[in-house]
Amino acid sequence: MPKLDDQISLLQERLRQLKLRQQRSDARRKALEAQRERKTETRRQFLVGRVVLERAQRGPLEREELQRWLDAALTRADDRALFGLAPRPESAAAHGDVGAAREAQMPPGGEGDDGDGVGEVEAAARGSHRDEQGVLAADAIQDDRR
Repeated sequence: MPKLDDQISLLQERLRQLKLRQQRSDARRKALEAQRERKTETRRQFLVGRVVLERAQRGPLEREELQRWLDAALTRADDRALFGLAPRPESAAAHGDVGAAREAQMPPGGEGDDGDGVGEVEAAARGSHRDEQGVLAADAIQDDRR
């Protein structure tokens, strides 16, 4: 019966390879879905930003109100400079402003920058969505290695 045992072991090996191939395919599919979701979310943010800027320039939204929103939300000096806002004082860290304290401790490209120059406000706007997608992508990669 060695021949039958050999056939069984060959079939078991083939099954293992097919399962691995399926896992990789699933991981690729999940990664593509996550990428599509990120692109869709980025597009939504872009469109909302365009509408808000348009309204601030021509419509019912006062430019000063938009400036107040940005002043309250933006913590990184380079993000603030994009909108002509003065950098936040260093003393903000001493007064319990966690964002400013963290920014003061981080080098450029640190935790608040996702490597493509996206500032904290945009990252925060993506925040939970990006985290969910990041977890899915990480799970997909991890599943592929098992």
